[in-house]
Amino acid sequence: MVSDRYHIILASNSPRRKELLGGLDIPFEVRVLDGIDESYPEDLPTKEIAGYISKKKAAAYQQTIAADELIITADTIVILGQKVMGKPKDAEEAKRMLHELSGQTHQVITGVCLTTKEKQVSFSVETDVTFKKLTDEEVNYYVDHYRPFDKAGAYGIQEWIGHVGVTGMNGSYFNVMGLPVQRIYEALKAFKSVKC
Repeated sequence: MVSDRYHIILASNSPRRKELLGGLDIPFEVRVLDGIDESYPEDLPTKEIAGYISKKKAAAYQQTIAADELIITADTIVILGQKVMGKPKDAEEAKRMLHELSGQTHQVITGVCLTTKEKQVSFSVETDVTFKKLTDEEVNYYVDHYRPFDKAGAYGIQEWIGHVGVTGMNGSYFNVMGLPVQRIYEALKAFKSVKC
């Protein structure tokens, strides 16, 4: 794979997103701005939140990108019913979130925005994830050993809790990890930014 038209920039410090985008064999640079406001209107439909925030992140970079640069911004949220689960602030909140997800099917939505000086394409990808009924011991072990405080919904599907707890999934596994790379690859092709 080669980058054809644009120098690609990933606007994320997430090791998972860097690993996933790297899996496309496309050269890219990581560039992160601090202090981006990730708030959203209270009346915004839950399924639109991730897309809204990814566009908001893109807007923060708009004035800094060069003519030959394409920036990828993304945001991932977990939704149970109509409740949005962000990143837990501590172990107690992480354990509470996992108990709420236990025995339930929830949605993981990643909003993605590809932005150049002249054009912007955005989309959201949704995956349904089902957990078995988790025991107190399983929840406590995972939170105490993996400390998932940087993850929406307090879990990483690629970690121990995903191996022992996830009983079903409908949609993209990589989306649950934080970046729907197959859709990004197709979007980059449409931008004529990759050729194979």
